[in-house]
Amino acid sequence: MSSTPLKVEPAGGSPAEESKGTIRVIVADTQAIFRAGLRKVFALEDDIRVVGQAENQAQALAALQKFSADIMIFEAALAADPVEALSELLRQATSCRQVMVLQGPDQELTLELFRRGAHAVVSKEVEPEMLIECLRKVAQGEPWLEPCAVTWVLDAYRSQGMRPSGSRPKVQLTPKESLIVSCVTQGMKNKEIALRVGTTEQVVKNYLRKVYDKLGVADRLELALYCLSHRVIEKDKTHANEAGSAAPTNGQGPNAAGASAGSGS
Repeated sequence: MSSTPLKVEPAGGSPAEESKGTIRVIVADTQAIFRAGLRKVFALEDDIRVVGQAENQAQALAALQKFSADIMIFEAALAADPVEALSELLRQATSCRQVMVLQGPDQELTLELFRRGAHAVVSKEVEPEMLIECLRKVAQGEPWLEPCAVTWVLDAYRSQGMRPSGSRPKVQLTPKESLIVSCVTQGMKNKEIALRVGTTEQVVKNYLRKVYDKLGVADRLELALYCLSHRVIEKDKTHANEAGSAAPTNGQGPNAAGASAGSGS
């Protein structure tokens, strides 16, 4: 009920300890059992701390003013209009990133929430490990997408043509970079890309950092949209195919690739 007071969790450490990489979270959800469940999950993580909770939209807005938080986990069902509620949350606290929770997969709502500035959209069935990964990515400034959402975003981009393709920068990706970028646009995670390319997750991260620098993008979503806009993938399709056919299959491949990628990261 709206009369339920806002709650703040015990610190669990000194302010000095909390300032070193602790992700401060507000949980806003209609179900007390869900809020309690998240608190138990996050209590097992050294770098995530629930600083406040709310059970309706008014409390969520008040919590943003009362507590210093890095991320709010906001259940879309708290608001009659989740999109407008998101806009209001972002206006109230521009430094607090918003992770929106849906009852289930919803393509139209997911796309609109991302257009309005959501940093992540997850379904309520998300596994605890995935939600923790989501919070850590969002805390680093990266958007977080479930696999189905990646497909929705890319399909929407293709159909709407949100960016002109006239002037294309002269950026040449290596065959291996092209293959990795192609995997990213398919919504593959680093572990899956590593298996596809025949290398390690760390090497994939090294390659992605190089690609980000080359193309002037900040994260995977920007990379995917940039490459579609400028037809980078089409331009380098042949090279990517060549790299894929030449992906190492023996135990020496990953180490050799790691030495090559790591030298310039």
